[in-house]
Parts: sequence; C-alpha cells; structure tokens
Amino acid sequence: MQIYIGAGLLGIVIIMSILLIIGLPLGEFSMGGRFGKVWPPKIRLLGVTQLLTQLFALYIILAAGTIVPYFINFNTTKDICFVFAAFFFFNTALNAISPSKKEKFVMTPMSLGAAVCFLITAICM
Repeated sequence: MQIYIGAGLLGIVIIMSILLIIGLPLGEFSMGGRFGKVWPPKIRLLGVTQLLTQLFALYIILAAGTIVPYFINFNTTKDICFVFAAFFFFNTALNAISPSKKEKFVMTPMSLGAAVCFLITAICM
C-alpha cells in the first residue's frame, strides 16, 4: 500500500515540477516562494535536475514494490530507499520552516508522506 501512496505523492510533485519548469505561476509552493510566482529561466534549469531526481525516486519506489523491473540490484534498491527516506525527512523539516505558507501547508505533508512511504518500503523489503 505504501508503494502506491508514495508513487502517488511523487506523481503529484513531478507534475508540479513540470508545471513550474514550463512557467506556470506555482513558485510559492517551492523553494520558500523566494522566486515569486513564476520561476526565472535559470531556476527552471535547476528544476530539470530536481525533476530527474524525482523521476528516479519514483522508479526506485516502484522497483522496490516489484511494480517495475529492477535495473539496480535488490540490496542497492533497498539502500536507496533509505537514502530517499532521509532526504524526504530532511525536506519535510525545511518545508516546515519555509517562509511560504503555501509550501508549508501543502508540501510539508506531502514530503512527510513520501519519507514515511520510503522508510516503510525499505524496512519491509
């Protein structure tokens, strides 16, 4: 179950990242809202790197749940799940202290949910 919840949360974040990269006014939901509603072009390039990381995280959680085939061995996939759990717990803390209320109230629970899903997945593998 946690695989589907985690994948769903990542899917929402991936869609939001794509929308930010193409210039939709969702900037208040990310990076503390410091770039205003629309990300400047240089930040959009950073967003592409962020998007690739999110897509990799999606692959890892789906592979851990045997929904997609492993291209990385089982033990490494498990270790990467722990790394993403730590990453999302850290991200949760940063979102929780964000000056942007939209980021704080929308992204904090999503990153916490993703962190818990990755942690449970890694433990149960």
